Amino acid sequence: MPLSVQDEHLLGLLRENARLSTSELARQMGVSRTTVQNRLERLEREGVIAGYTVRTGAAYESSLVRAQVMITVAPKKAPGVVSALRKIDEVRKLHSVGGSFDMIAEVAARDVGALDAIIDAIGALDGVERTMSSIILSTRIDR
Repeated sequence: MPLSVQDEHLLGLLRENARLSTSELARQMGVSRTTVQNRLERLEREGVIAGYTVRTGAAYESSLVRAQVMITVAPKKAPGVVSALRKIDEVRKLHSVGGSFDMIAEVAARDVGALDAIIDAIGALDGVERTMSSIILSTRIDR
């Protein structure tokens, strides 16, 4: 669905700082607070805005041990595996993929021991047939 220039501007401001007050958003956009509130409610209702979240800083992120965990799932067990993975806070992203694995989970943990425990927990989930992990050493491109 195409959005108006004002809606795109509002989304851009929220991407930069989702904690901005409605009054501050209105000031930066040059519109009334009521206009911003109405736009937010409409964007939420239409599913354009699905929620608000926290972005952590680069210093914190660089202190974490990150890995990609490739996961093979038993037939018809994917919904349960996805539901269980959603409850593991360290699972940052989950991708459905084609190829020898069914899913790739991006995981971030405070240290190698915690990462090891998370990978073990993923492997023990009902429906997970096997996993293979790769620790991420550095990020060369992040767009």
